[in-house]
Amino acid sequence: QVQLVESGGGLVQPGGSLRLSCAASGSGFSMYTMGWYRQAPGKERELVAAISSADGSTNYADSVKGRFTISRDNAKNTVYLQMVSLKPDDTAVYSCRASWGFHIYWGQGTQVTVSS
Repeated sequence: QVQLVESGGGLVQPGGSLRLSCAASGSGFSMYTMGWYRQAPGKERELVAAISSADGSTNYADSVKGRFTISRDNAKNTVYLQMVSLKPDDTAVYSCRASWGFHIYWGQGTQVTVSS
């Protein structure tokens, strides 16, 4: 019913920037809460940022506050994660999630590597 495709990951130097995109297919995008999660090798997956379906309110992990910005464009069925001042600890697979009630959908993930 809903498919999510992430893009924009890659290799970047410390202090650099990347913008991740998550494009959704299917109906009802504007009704979904959208989030970005990340998982590094040997670690649990953690919530990075989320944005609500109603008023667009956002939540961020403490580790990324002031550096990452989540946004959505309902007309384009797309959610973004703008990342600046990247650190090596930001290296992980970043995945997009859509949720509404008991419906949950995940994207395939995109690799972000921050290294000199």
